[in-house]
Amino acid sequence: MATAKKSAKPKVAGVRFASGCHEEGTHNHVHFEEKLHDSVVMVSQLEDGNLLVKVGFLKILHRYEIVFALPAIQRLGKSVCAVPVPNPYLKVTSVTPLTDGHSVTCEYTAHKEGVLKEEMILGSETNDKVHVKVVVQARVLDRHHGTPMLLDGVKCIGAELEYDSEQSDWHGFD
Repeated sequence: MATAKKSAKPKVAGVRFASGCHEEGTHNHVHFEEKLHDSVVMVSQLEDGNLLVKVGFLKILHRYEIVFALPAIQRLGKSVCAVPVPNPYLKVTSVTPLTDGHSVTCEYTAHKEGVLKEEMILGSETNDKVHVKVVVQARVLDRHHGTPMLLDGVKCIGAELEYDSEQSDWHGFD
């Protein structure tokens, strides 16, 4: 039988405490900055010119209102609208012009667990042939993994009824 050789190096070097914080009996707390740089919905442009919108962690079977600002896109112009796309999970509710782009408001339903990507298409109101694809990416947690901290621009607006076979009133055949 082969024996595993253990490494002599420790995997963790240690934990350092600030001076005065290691006395026994003191209560230590973790403090975060008021506004972290990653606490907002992130919009980035992909290599193909389309946009990726990262909305963070969401909870399965919940509906969210997501508001994000898109940068000005020259080819779309100033008049931008949502192109109707049959998607039961993502619905654009408004596109509003800003001084340096557009504000997009949409409703999103987190329908299954995992990293989900849903697409919307924004088009120019003055030229039918010009459009840009916007991919909304969410990391959806199942119902047993707690409540996620939502990013700025994401608001829970409701929960879908979930079906659980253990909660059924049916007692089977006699």
